[in-house]
Amino acid sequence: MMRDIVQLTSAQCNVIVRCAPAAEILYWGPRLRGFSPEDIVSLQRPVANGRLDVDLPLTLAMEYGRGQFGSPGIEGHRSGYDAAPIFTTTQADVQDNTLTITAEDAQAGLRLISELRLDPQTDVLQLRHTLENLRADAWQVQRLAVTLPVPERASDVMAFHGRWLREFQAHRLTLQHGGFIQESRRGRSSHEYFPAFILGESAFSEQNGAVWGVHLGWSGNHRLRADIKTDGRRVIQAEALYLPGEITLAQSESLTTPWVYAAFSDAGLNGMSQRYHTFLRQSLIQFSDDKPRPVHLNTWEGIYFDHDPEYIMQMASKAADVGVERFIIDDGWFRGRHHDQAALGDWYLDEEKYPNGLMPVIEHVKALGMEFGIWVEPEMINPDSDLFRAHPDWVLQLPGYAQPTGRYQYVLNLNQPEAFAYLLERLSWLLGEHPIDYVKWDMNRELVQPGHEGRLAADAQTRQFYRLLDTLRQRFPHVEFESCASGGGRIDYGVLERTQRFWVSDNNDALERQTIQRGMSYFFPPEVMGQHIGHARCHATYRRHTIAFRGLTALFGHMGIELDPVKADDDELEGYRHYIQLHKTLRPLLHSGTTWRVE
Repeated sequence: MMRDIVQLTSAQCNVIVRCAPAAEILYWGPRLRGFSPEDIVSLQRPVANGRLDVDLPLTLAMEYGRGQFGSPGIEGHRSGYDAAPIFTTTQADVQDNTLTITAEDAQAGLRLISELRLDPQTDVLQLRHTLENLRADAWQVQRLAVTLPVPERASDVMAFHGRWLREFQAHRLTLQHGGFIQESRRGRSSHEYFPAFILGESAFSEQNGAVWGVHLGWSGNHRLRADIKTDGRRVIQAEALYLPGEITLAQSESLTTPWVYAAFSDAGLNGMSQRYHTFLRQSLIQFSDDKPRPVHLNTWEGIYFDHDPEYIMQMASKAADVGVERFIIDDGWFRGRHHDQAALGDWYLDEEKYPNGLMPVIEHVKALGMEFGIWVEPEMINPDSDLFRAHPDWVLQLPGYAQPTGRYQYVLNLNQPEAFAYLLERLSWLLGEHPIDYVKWDMNRELVQPGHEGRLAADAQTRQFYRLLDTLRQRFPHVEFESCASGGGRIDYGVLERTQRFWVSDNNDALERQTIQRGMSYFFPPEVMGQHIGHARCHATYRRHTIAFRGLTALFGHMGIELDPVKADDDELEGYRHYIQLHKTLRPLLHSGTTWRVE
């Protein structure tokens, strides 16, 4: 017999779900004492006079067909038909604190499977939908969102905005009516709107107040909403944002949403962050082996495109002397890459710069006791490249339009089988023929008219990026990957499942980094946040800061340095050495302990 009421319980939280006749979360908050299903009668809602004569549940799918006049959780149609589905539960199963609810609309020919997982230790709630077409005619998906209710006292929103060099800027507003919405159509998580926000009691703070956090684990287009209904009820929605015509389900085909990660805390923002951090450490972050996070030196701000193997080996020697443990060669190592306007896509070693190959440099780095890493940007292609000249049809674009370049580059269409196979072959050559420990994976522009075979395909592009990374990780399980997208352009739990580090921002200005790193810390622990000591004069802002301020700012993350140690004076080198050693001393605590922020 199907259970109508299911209670999921964790250390400090309860989620109570009415499964039938429709799936509806009735309670998400502090752990209850002595709950029994009979208590649900106290939540029975009155039917308002002058409105519909039936109760309107806030279901997980928020169906418009039920008479919910807010933002629907599902939108689509079958050539104009079957456009207002109503899902009725047919089965509900509970196993290992996971509730799986299967519902159908026989009239519309659709099946909806909703999964809810409540982590027993960390209280993090995961949710996702799978929609299946049961009919012969295709069903066009326009929206598929996960809906979560929050109490009426959740009146304040804290969200994050930004731009390149200024990511994770927090802002707050009070919701008294209407709603709040944030969207990204840039084809990635984006600098502009990180796919997460927080609702909470009025004036919630780091230490105090009840807060409900929500994050969409997805690296593509996305939409998040918080809405207040006229009867006072409040809902959160999170979804991948589909462009027109992107998702069409043939018979028996299905669409699964990204996971939504939600966390409740009655101990303010610190409590919420600590739940997320612990959950990520236990369930999502996968390091290649159990070792301290090695201190980096990245060559970018030291030499840019000026690659001389002998000089790079001098840099490596100086880096090892100040305590660096992983040495990364950045952009400029491949054929024809002398500036940022050419050669992306031509993933062959530049034999003029490296006449003896990469191995002498790699062997020198390894002999110094350091790991070796390298930079790539596989998803991009310059118009001035051998690859583009040979395969202009591999660009992600719609036919008949002039695709604009961004940072002098186009996007390579990963949905094109030949393009995907080419990238997999070249990256497998790079990682298979060289003892590389680490890859800094960049992605430096947004998607504009992202077309494949004449149809928009931003969602498919993101899924193919995941597939490429997954395949490489299976082939080279010892290699760690960094998600770098002009800094903070692709930071989310979806890509974190596949990578071990984020480049937080291209801005190494320690003063700017204080705000950026604080904003990111609400959802990510220090060990995945790449934080470097940069030049005395920041290359992004031209400000000057002391080595003490730069060193202390980079301390609370995964530390590195971004400069040319050969040209640094003795005082600077001593400063790098001091703060690297301090970081190593504190690293066991920073990368495993409990993070606290104070007002």
